[in-house]
Amino acid sequence: MSAGDHTHESGYPLFARVYDPVMALPERLLLADHRAQLAEGLSGTVLDLGSGTGAMFPHFPADLTVHAVEPDPHMRQRAADRAAGFEADIELVDAGGEQLPYPDDSFDTAVAVFVLCTVQDLSASLDELARVVRPGGELRFLEHVRARGVAGRLHDALAPGWFHVAGGCTLNRRTGEVLTRDERFELLEFERFESGLSRLLPLVRGRLERRRGSWLPV
Repeated sequence: MSAGDHTHESGYPLFARVYDPVMALPERLLLADHRAQLAEGLSGTVLDLGSGTGAMFPHFPADLTVHAVEPDPHMRQRAADRAAGFEADIELVDAGGEQLPYPDDSFDTAVAVFVLCTVQDLSASLDELARVVRPGGELRFLEHVRARGVAGRLHDALAPGWFHVAGGCTLNRRTGEVLTRDERFELLEFERFESGLSRLLPLVRGRLERRRGSWLPV
């Protein structure tokens, strides 16, 4: 999935075309449960950052208002086709994570799934999330992160090539560490998964609560 300003005008048509077939087995065996956890108890107005082809849509409650931000036109078209089949009010928005077209404190919750690996500027994207999520609101995330040990060094070696074949994804980004250290958010839940299907590509899942006070960069 992508939500970075680096996505070129034509997007990644091949990546968009193969994304759902490639991810079908991991979604069924592993990721659906994680997505359901992220969607549990959601209410109000939600930002789906880097919605990709709309994999979160089946998990959103019917009474939500969802702004699904996705800069890649090919991903966004597939997401639009999927959104038509659900009761939730889902609006597809062409924007990148580094510059969100919303006023301050617009959202009760922001959901980020496999997107913070693709934004060109992670710090700027977190600045924007801290700005648009209201105080007391949540940032919920599921991201893959750099592995430890030998696998981590393998991630480092593969990262340049991976970036070009995986829609601008940074394979070895330490996203979990960045999220949990951001003082604009209070850590509510955090888990790291690196066994079974996640052994070679560890996952982190968590919930952060937006603290009251300035959203400006720390």
